Amino acid sequence: MTEFRSGFIALVGKPNVGKSTLINALLGQKVAAVSPRPQTTRRRQLGILTTEIAQLIFVDSPGIHKAQHKLGKFLNQEAEEGLNGVDLILWLVDGSQDPDDEDEMIASILKELKRTRGVVIGLNKIDKLDPAQGIGSQSEKYGNLLPSAEVVAFSALQPGSRSELVSKLIEKLPVREAEFPPDQLTDLYEREIAADLIREAALFFLRDEVPHGLAVRIDEFTERGEVGAYIAATLFVERDSQKGIVIGEKGLMLKKIGSAARQEIESMGGRKVFLQLRVKVAKGWRNDENFLNRFGYKIKKPS
Repeated sequence: MTEFRSGFIALVGKPNVGKSTLINALLGQKVAAVSPRPQTTRRRQLGILTTEIAQLIFVDSPGIHKAQHKLGKFLNQEAEEGLNGVDLILWLVDGSQDPDDEDEMIASILKELKRTRGVVIGLNKIDKLDPAQGIGSQSEKYGNLLPSAEVVAFSALQPGSRSELVSKLIEKLPVREAEFPPDQLTDLYEREIAADLIREAALFFLRDEVPHGLAVRIDEFTERGEVGAYIAATLFVERDSQKGIVIGEKGLMLKKIGSAARQEIESMGGRKVFLQLRVKVAKGWRNDENFLNRFGYKIKKPS
């Protein structure tokens, strides 16, 4: 009889390598916001995959990058803290691209961990790989950054190659009972996921000068029985000019964002949702520690 395995797997990588896409694909349900923009993920979140033989508890973190402001510093802290107390680390990389400075930075962080943990390098996006590059060549390039790690090539969008990755991760987990009920998919409440889905919709539609200066606050989340749920949310931007872009001519952009977000929230909860959005300016909020603290983006001082 196969012994049950269970463990926490830190999911680390630079922005936009497909960490949240992988979580959603493995769970078969959207629990993490995804967009074409880097830094969509802003806080740690668990994605819990339970099979007949194992429970894989992924710790999804923001992408590690060269921070340009205090929010960026918080995101890096969140990601690095996600490496603590886990059983295994999955370093996700974009296999269709060569390693860059941010990949080298992550490799250095992994090498300097105080405790030795198993590391698997997930060579993602091989479906986008130029045949001239070759999987073997890309595996060698990333493997050279962290020789102690094992490289697994896959695509988060292809079920077959995902299953190969899952099998390798299960193989490296300790024999242990499940930590969570088999039907639990994440540690976040629907209210928190809704805020991320609203921001995801905004990131999808907005121009380059707005997305990273955007924060979402849920002001009200009320269940109304058979009618569904009522959600009121505020989108914060950094400049007056950005407010106009988010609202759009005659409010059309805000309506597009609201419509897309509502559909995702309804899909997640399986019931109707009435979503009301408004936009406010909080000048320079990404460098405002008081604002960041109110949103839970608390930067920790060196001890």
